[in-house]
Amino acid sequence: MRRKGKLLSVIQHLLMIIMCIIAIFPIYWMLISSFKNESEIFTASFIPLKPTIENYVYAFSEMPIVRMMFNSFIISILMTVLQLITSLLAGYALVRWKFKGSFFIYTLLSLSWLIPFQAIMIPNYVLINQMGLNEQLVGVVLPFAVSTFAILSLYQSFKAFPVALIEAARLDGESDFGILLHVILPNMKSTVASLGILLFINGWNEYLWPMLITKQMENAPIQIGLKSFVNSDVNMWGSLMAATTVSCLPILIIYLVLQRQIVDSFVKFGIK
Repeated sequence: MRRKGKLLSVIQHLLMIIMCIIAIFPIYWMLISSFKNESEIFTASFIPLKPTIENYVYAFSEMPIVRMMFNSFIISILMTVLQLITSLLAGYALVRWKFKGSFFIYTLLSLSWLIPFQAIMIPNYVLINQMGLNEQLVGVVLPFAVSTFAILSLYQSFKAFPVALIEAARLDGESDFGILLHVILPNMKSTVASLGILLFINGWNEYLWPMLITKQMENAPIQIGLKSFVNSDVNMWGSLMAATTVSCLPILIIYLVLQRQIVDSFVKFGIK
């Protein structure tokens, strides 16, 4: 039995090592490709035979990488903050306030989650254009100020919150906003933080809507700039890999610092 247990443990560790290699290999290939020259970029070499930094020099000269990464940070942070605020207020109202039509609103929210953003992208674009918010970060963020996923996630957390604590705070004279701010949020910090991490990652990876709103490089997030290295005339794969490597560094640093919280957030909200 012990030998079988050890054999099973060895097999499990081997499978985990193989899966880790499969997960890390694309990142490794991106990194080494960023140091390869044009003649070497399509070879199967696992290390650059003649390393060069020309791809990085060209990438930084062709697009304002620092400015575009700053735009991505601002967009992601604003989306995360707005979605957390609106979802906290909406989720708490749906759980704590008993009124006619609350179930209908919850059902409507659940159904709206099934509608892809592409279906409402054109009406949103017309509205943003009429408001004169093209080429502005506000125009990119505004349609994402509310997240149905965040509302439904916090709705379940609010339902599981002990009612006795809320009633005790109400007897002490706390208002509904005070209960949310002073009682519920301090006890749900980990849940809100986990949700915020997911919302930030979603905001950072947003591509289609910013591409529609922003035309100038200085106003676009980094994801739009990466596309400039691939077009119908020429594909600059080396420079693309260099720019992609630089754009991945902030998220990689955030992951290394908050890896436990990120894993917990995917597990917690993935199960829900």
